[in-house]
Amino acid sequence: MRLATQSSPVDVLIVGSGAGGGMAAYALTRAGVNVTVLEAGGPWDNTTDSAMFTWPYQSPRRGASTKDRPFGEFDGCIGGWDIPGEPYTVARGDKFRWWRARMVGGRTNHWGRISLRFGPRDFKAKTFDGLGDDWPIKYDDVAPYYDKLEQLVGVFGSKENVPNAPDSIFLPAPKPRCYELFVLDAARRLNVTCIPARLSILTRPLNGRAACHYCGQCNRGCKTNSNFSSTNVLIAPALKTGKLTLKTNAMVREITLDRTGRASGVIYIDTTDGSEHHIEARVVVLAASACETSRLLLNSKSPSFPNGLANGSGTVGKYLTDTTGTDAGGFVPKMMDPVPHNHDGVGGMHVYMPWWLDNKKLDFPRGYHIEVWGGTGLPEAGFGGGIQERNGGGYGKQLKNDYRRYYGAYVGFSGRGEMIPNDGSYCEIDPRVVDKWGIPVLRFHWKFTDHEYLQVKHMQETFRALITEMGGTPWGNMPSKEDGYGIAAGGVIIHELGGARMGADPKTSVVNSNCQTHEVKNLFVADGSPFTSQADKNPTWTIMALSMRTSEYIAAQLKARTL
Repeated sequence: MRLATQSSPVDVLIVGSGAGGGMAAYALTRAGVNVTVLEAGGPWDNTTDSAMFTWPYQSPRRGASTKDRPFGEFDGCIGGWDIPGEPYTVARGDKFRWWRARMVGGRTNHWGRISLRFGPRDFKAKTFDGLGDDWPIKYDDVAPYYDKLEQLVGVFGSKENVPNAPDSIFLPAPKPRCYELFVLDAARRLNVTCIPARLSILTRPLNGRAACHYCGQCNRGCKTNSNFSSTNVLIAPALKTGKLTLKTNAMVREITLDRTGRASGVIYIDTTDGSEHHIEARVVVLAASACETSRLLLNSKSPSFPNGLANGSGTVGKYLTDTTGTDAGGFVPKMMDPVPHNHDGVGGMHVYMPWWLDNKKLDFPRGYHIEVWGGTGLPEAGFGGGIQERNGGGYGKQLKNDYRRYYGAYVGFSGRGEMIPNDGSYCEIDPRVVDKWGIPVLRFHWKFTDHEYLQVKHMQETFRALITEMGGTPWGNMPSKEDGYGIAAGGVIIHELGGARMGADPKTSVVNSNCQTHEVKNLFVADGSPFTSQADKNPTWTIMALSMRTSEYIAAQLKARTL
């Protein structure tokens, strides 16, 4: 097959259009740099393509999940853990699921928009407990970029001075809903810190974007751009500069090198017709997601890099982590027979619980935060399921009355905690399996340790104590040790990090403090793969802050002609 190559190299080529890739495109084009973004998925514009105002009864599926929308028919993210023609494998006996988004904006169309800064301790965790590795940067290096991010994107919340949960430049937080007031009261009695949530959803107009009107359908993609997605907050403004070229349906196969060992561009496959293309670039930025970036590096072999590009340390694909997670919910009788009232709110929680305890007094290191859910969501497929467990059910008028009585009479909690990197969690190239374009796929190995299992046990105990304190009854029994205390399998929480980790020593890391690969000076990484450790916070806010920081460095180096 003849390889098509464009006539002249672009300044910066970015692989991926999600949180990291979108931010890199935005920052670089504003700096006057000519940028091309390659996105493996298709076009998407939440202002026109979202089903935000569609009632479930307008579809015969009533909102039930589909193959390319596992979280519901109207969900804003096209992709999933299983994509036809794009397999991955898992080592025998291990459990791991790999989510991929296939659309402009990537996983930001799935993200719950929980926007938490990493704290000072998160960058230097080994200093405190001796586990894992410290980052080669500190909180103060990233804080100015968090500030810029918050002024660009917007995040609501409140200043609370919680240790290691830094305050942001906040928009006003929405008031707690009825069920969240019950949660606040129970948390206060049990001495569990509970504060306003921190989500990148506008409660005041910002930078030409309207404030949220509280339809509650953020997961569908926001037609008014009141919540964040890379598509219209980052990519669209970058396109308006005239400095960005966006190519969709472009599946990158490998990074190419010139005779001097510099990255010269990438080879990608046009997924609409299977044709291969080579696009040249002065600088290449990988922002394809942690595992996909690892796959690209491992598949980019050459005589100079027989084990994969920028992999002289042997750590590409290594030290993968995912957020630890488990859930519990329960029936709360005092929330039955609700008085009809306005349930205004964003498509997400109005309160959450940051880590509030001292690990020195516990049997596990590192912490977790608690996300809160419940109340009266929009009825759709699956609504009211399990009503028979609450002494309800039957037929006809009685069933309808029971639905009304029990509607929203539940509350639930999701723990999201820090996994410590270990040698048993990594990805590699499967020697026998390729995808439908002939690209070798990843094989995953996964291992949790007692650090994670005991943390999740504490989550379950805390959730059940909160439900009981509310006068409720938890659903189901406490998960056993044999069941891992209910821990979610690797990849299920969709917060994979690592694979091209940051470090000062090229012998033990892939990128330096500017997310520049040690061995290829014009190759950078701007997604979750450089993370040295996880933290008890959702990673997207830090992915974007680091991408902005890296992009400013690239722009300065291009201007000085040192790249």
